Amino acid sequence: MQLTVVGCGDAFGAGNRLQTAYFVRSKTSTFLIDCGATTLIGLSRIGLSPNDVDAVFISHLHGDHIGGLPWLLIHAKYVGMRSRPLVIVGPKSIEQRFIALTEAVYPGTLDSGIDFDLVFVEHQEQTPFELNGVSVTPFEVHHPSGAPPYAMRFEIDGKVVAFTGDTGWVEVLPDVARDADLFISECFQYDQEMPMHLDYKTIDANYERLSAKRVLLTHMGQQMLDALAQVDRARYELAEDGMTIEL
Repeated sequence: MQLTVVGCGDAFGAGNRLQTAYFVRSKTSTFLIDCGATTLIGLSRIGLSPNDVDAVFISHLHGDHIGGLPWLLIHAKYVGMRSRPLVIVGPKSIEQRFIALTEAVYPGTLDSGIDFDLVFVEHQEQTPFELNGVSVTPFEVHHPSGAPPYAMRFEIDGKVVAFTGDTGWVEVLPDVARDADLFISECFQYDQEMPMHLDYKTIDANYERLSAKRVLLTHMGQQMLDALAQVDRARYELAEDGMTIEL
């Protein structure tokens, strides 16, 4: 399988990075993990088509993680002329949030009809959901966003990719990361502890507990970007927009 970083930035554009989105191509599926507002721009930059996306798995309902969903819809309707289903998997109320967001930015788009099935599935805590050969298990974390937020653990082509979403440290994270071939961890701050975001010092203090094979730091704010020289590169990889990882 192949994972491409479409965007790895925070909500504030630190480091001129695009908002969170990862494109995964497996033997049986292509999907996005989160869909920040800049996702269409990111896909275009690296030559990926929104029509290739079978599903979108959403960690939580903040705009820098779901803001690209209306643009994905209007591309499918007016440019891609999509005909096959699009599945959106996310926290409780994901369908209602999608409709409200779409209506706010493109009124009437849904009322005028679409030529493909738009399917919504809500995460169920620590209950695997399978789609097109991909299994995802959500784990509730801490990041207030209007509905329960989740870290997600994907099983794909015999590999495991785990993703924290946005969260402060919670004791479920070692279960999310355990033996993962790739653990994608948000790292908003360098040494400033926050209840709803992770920082490098906290991640590093728990590195052995995570027991992942590879750890990719992402969603870095300006303080963290300014401290990149302090990162232990023997332990961590640093996300960049457009980078591709083969597993």
